[in-house]
Amino acid sequence: MDQSGLHNQLMRDRVMLSAMYADDYYPKYLVDECKGIMLQLCHRIESEKPKDLDALYAMTHEATERLNGLQEAFEENDSELETGAREALGEEFAVIAKAYGFEADVEEMIAPREW
Repeated sequence: MDQSGLHNQLMRDRVMLSAMYADDYYPKYLVDECKGIMLQLCHRIESEKPKDLDALYAMTHEATERLNGLQEAFEENDSELETGAREALGEEFAVIAKAYGFEADVEEMIAPREW
């Protein structure tokens, strides 16, 4: 799944998680996994067209839980989803919400996070 298949121009052109890619602390293949989760969220928003914030939050909570599942892999690679990653991931969630016309609370979007 890649960005070229997205209908939303902003998300198609966005360089996702650039801060994490620029930092050698984060294994690139795991940042790719994070990006993939974000792209799947975008594709899902485009296909299911959530009608309200509750529907969007249900989608973002699922994405957040999938990100939670990557913590162990980060730790096995002498990395972790810490402050820098939290900021980068939170920013992506905020950009995604805004790109699709939602004024969402980022903390609510990532409420089930364990990172």
